[in-house]
Amino acid sequence: MDLSNLRPADGAKQSNNFRRGRGHGSGNGKTAGKGHKGQKARSGGTRPGFEGGQMPLYRRIPKRGFTNRNSKTIVGINVSALEVFDNDAVVSVDTLIERGIVKNPKDGVKILGNGELTKKLTVQANAFSAGAAAKIEALGGKAEVI
Repeated sequence: MDLSNLRPADGAKQSNNFRRGRGHGSGNGKTAGKGHKGQKARSGGTRPGFEGGQMPLYRRIPKRGFTNRNSKTIVGINVSALEVFDNDAVVSVDTLIERGIVKNPKDGVKILGNGELTKKLTVQANAFSAGAAAKIEALGGKAEVI
């Protein structure tokens, strides 16, 4: 190994940032790396989504309906899912997340009346269906709206 054999490691040098428009001596004169004529040789590119005059995709596709920005996404949990808790336990949104029953509570949790419940529980949720509240209170538990 001597000084005449030294060279940078593979991939260490990138020659993408050459100086454009600095004359013929730069090896990149005349058109400055932009080729001859055409849209890409000129200054000022196109806006995003422009398809060369063809009707753009966002205008070709039909648009229907709208998204109501005041709507809420409520997660529904059946009464049968509450069987994993012990008797006389307090069930809240946090405890539902810890047990893995609810992954993302979004805008709230509603307890629905599908299935059977055999334990006395104090359930704290954003909403209850009439059947769910009746099943919880029939066993001596409480359905608390938070």
